[in-house]
Amino acid sequence: MYEVLQEHPFFENLTAPQASVYLALAIGLLFGALAEQTKFCFRRGLVGDDRRAALGVWMMALASAIVGTQAAIALELVDFSGHRFFAEDLPIVGLILGGLMFGAGMVLTRGCVSRLTVLSASGNLRALTVLAVFAIIAHATLKGVLAPLATQAAAITLPVGDLAALASLPGGALLWAGALLVAALAIALRSGNPVSRLVLAALLGLLVPAGWVGTGFVLYDDFDPVVLQSLSFTAPWADTLFWTVASTSIPAGFGVGLIGGVLLGSLISALLSRRFAWQSFTSPRETGRYLTGAGLMGVGAVLAGGCTVGAGLAGIPALSLPALIVLGAITLGALGMNTALKGASSRAALSPAE
Repeated sequence: MYEVLQEHPFFENLTAPQASVYLALAIGLLFGALAEQTKFCFRRGLVGDDRRAALGVWMMALASAIVGTQAAIALELVDFSGHRFFAEDLPIVGLILGGLMFGAGMVLTRGCVSRLTVLSASGNLRALTVLAVFAIIAHATLKGVLAPLATQAAAITLPVGDLAALASLPGGALLWAGALLVAALAIALRSGNPVSRLVLAALLGLLVPAGWVGTGFVLYDDFDPVVLQSLSFTAPWADTLFWTVASTSIPAGFGVGLIGGVLLGSLISALLSRRFAWQSFTSPRETGRYLTGAGLMGVGAVLAGGCTVGAGLAGIPALSLPALIVLGAITLGALGMNTALKGASSRAALSPAE
């Protein structure tokens, strides 16, 4: 397909990997603006004060992502054969442990990585600090001093064969995609959100299949292949960190374009809506809490193979069993940490200050 695009003057001097940066930049711009407008965040949907409305936004995005991704698969625009979402040997320990760590971490930092990326562009220095630590820890877990930890966790596997894909279960893709779609829509439509916000959330969800089709079909090139990928934040933040400090040695890729686009889109949306405001830490205790959460998310996201967006919003629409396991573990980790924090707060309130 990319050979046809190169007939256009804009693409004739670009390789497919180079063009993927522009694709990611466009997707990131839209995601940043839509996420800033809808306050898109999985953590808020679980433990936020407005969790019913927040979960409705997230589920509406998931619903449209399911429809778009399954339509792309049916039209043979995307082929997930060999993708890590469908590995026959399930790294079960990494998925569960990583998900629990990530869920606990995002409660400590008061935001998942996608939400913190949006907030950092809106003037939130807490979010920016967390993301810097997250990217360093994630990169260290992927390729640095913490890589042995990820290797050990990935070595403990459960052979599941074709069962890694829900589409291989009785009923096939139509049944399982339909069940997930109905559940997501039921939560979204009963969330009390105005129609306009749900429409924006649905548009956000369609960016998932846009990424899959863009990298898997539009930019497909036998001679200079592009990795099949869509919305995610763990590897892109690690790649952005590495590219930032070594851009003369390595070219920008899809991840760098995505993060840059999200930051720019969020900034534009925050400025136009007059929501841009400088914020920072209020105490050393709060700083410690956020940095601890950043570390947990950095390690957890790598062990789990993704975050609430990379595994959840992008993986579940492909009907990946590992993605469902990761999102379930993230949910348990978040609820557990939230309960622990509430218990600690109650005990502190009952104890006299010294």
